[in-house]
Amino acid sequence: MPPVVRGIGMAQADGPTPPNTKPPCREPSDRPIVVAALTAGILVLTTILAPRALATPPRGGAGAALTVPPPMGWNDWAHYQCRVDARVVLANARALVKTGLAARGYKLVVVDDCWMRKHRNREGDLRANRRKFPAGMRALARSVRRLGLKFGIYEDAGYATCGGGAGSGTPPGGGRAHFLADARLFASWGVDYLKLDGCHVFVPPGVSPAAAYRTAYRAASRALAHVARPIIFEESAPAYFQGSPEWYDVLNWVRRYGELWRTGSDIATYDPRDPRRSRWASVMWNYDYNLELGRFQAPGRWDDPDMIIGGDPGLTRAETRSQLALWSMMSAPLILGSDVARLSAASIRILGNRAVLAVDQDPLGRMATLLERSPSEDLLIKPLVNGRYAIALLNRGSRPLRVRVHPERLGFGGAGCRLDAVDLWTGVRHRAARALVARVGVHDTVIWSVRPDRRCGPPARVGVITRIRPHLARNQRTAEMYTRCLTAPGRVANCTGGASQSWRVLADGALRSGGKCLAEIGAAARLQACTASLFERWRYTILGRLVNRATRRCLTGPVNGPLAVERCGHNPASQIWSVPLPLGAP
Repeated sequence: MPPVVRGIGMAQADGPTPPNTKPPCREPSDRPIVVAALTAGILVLTTILAPRALATPPRGGAGAALTVPPPMGWNDWAHYQCRVDARVVLANARALVKTGLAARGYKLVVVDDCWMRKHRNREGDLRANRRKFPAGMRALARSVRRLGLKFGIYEDAGYATCGGGAGSGTPPGGGRAHFLADARLFASWGVDYLKLDGCHVFVPPGVSPAAAYRTAYRAASRALAHVARPIIFEESAPAYFQGSPEWYDVLNWVRRYGELWRTGSDIATYDPRDPRRSRWASVMWNYDYNLELGRFQAPGRWDDPDMIIGGDPGLTRAETRSQLALWSMMSAPLILGSDVARLSAASIRILGNRAVLAVDQDPLGRMATLLERSPSEDLLIKPLVNGRYAIALLNRGSRPLRVRVHPERLGFGGAGCRLDAVDLWTGVRHRAARALVARVGVHDTVIWSVRPDRRCGPPARVGVITRIRPHLARNQRTAEMYTRCLTAPGRVANCTGGASQSWRVLADGALRSGGKCLAEIGAAARLQACTASLFERWRYTILGRLVNRATRRCLTGPVNGPLAVERCGHNPASQIWSVPLPLGAP
């Protein structure tokens, strides 16, 4: 067994990656990623990390220096798919400047799939589709940069892109990949950002798909490190394993190679044949799965739940506020996926809200912790610089809510604790407030910046302990909430927001609820009076396991039912937990 750190640490793992089936490539509209788990394997734990100190080595080159804070910009896919052309790209680039969104930070313009031809030229270089991009990509990049913006481009780690263009990866049957040649070509064009998808990755005989993906993305990372121009690297590899045990393995190794990575399913795209189709369920789906993954994120290394579609058809104004607020609470990249020129003045005000954007761009780069979850609301807290915190409350339900959030619900326990608070949507300030009070509309999110006074003391590490419902992990259209909550005295159940689902994580690794500690008792796990026994202490790993420090076995919970403690497997869903993140200094 590896060495351990005191308390609930995170153990980094780097071991074999068993096989998985390759997902289908995306179509011109929604492109759901479907992955089926196949062979289980053994994962060897090697390095133990503190909860926030995810010691991810830099990939080399100068790319990482460009990704603190999370990237902001625009990408054509969510609105246009393969209908993109140079006119569309430049129109949206100009709209970013004209609306003032570029001045608020949205400076990156990314051309997604369908820009290139199916075959390379005689020299082996990529070629732009001349019907769509008659002047070529170098000229387009120059035009974008003249507007004071940065230019990004799409490619694929496989031998073809999802849309059928020429990929950078190994040809089918084996052969020479094009990662270095393409990196040099992109650098010569003035590319600042590369989004590398994962369709058609060649899997040699005897090699697992996860291992083949890792080989491809490592090669692309090394190629980018060998060109003179700094290029930010976004990896799509994890999205191709969502719903399988290998998802967590891939999320662990992508942090070595890129600055951000797509964590899972694509956001719902705009359909001109059905422009009023609601896309809210997709926003909630991506928020839910990404919020579980804060342990993989660190400044300069970002979980990416996909594009901001707020303001585009398919979301209400309240839903637009919610997506921006929730993505900001997660320190997610803010890449617009809309027709920027058609954004309403109200949408521009929302998407350009300086105070909310500052939460996303906060230098700490922390993921929010889920304090409470019920069928109607989520309560989140995120530490910010200078002793401040962002607090967000999402109304998932179909009726408006009147909420009152007292300091103790946020983990502050000092007698007489008061909060100086600012509503970031309205700018209304409250001095020495005893509680945060608001009316939250349907599918809306209220977000505050708060500074606790000296009587509050530091916040405790509290919140809900959740895990994904595996049988819903591939059906974003029908699942509104796909998590379950760890519930006292020792079972997994629907999240209700009750006190029995509130847990405090102690420095020695104990998990406490209602004044009692979760302990391994035989083959079960349940609450008992705290005794400081090793059977009450748990080690939290980077892969999401809660390992009992006395027996080295894993906390195991069915979809509904009593907890057990069993031998740790290869990332079974029943042994993957999302635990409240620490709120103190990293």
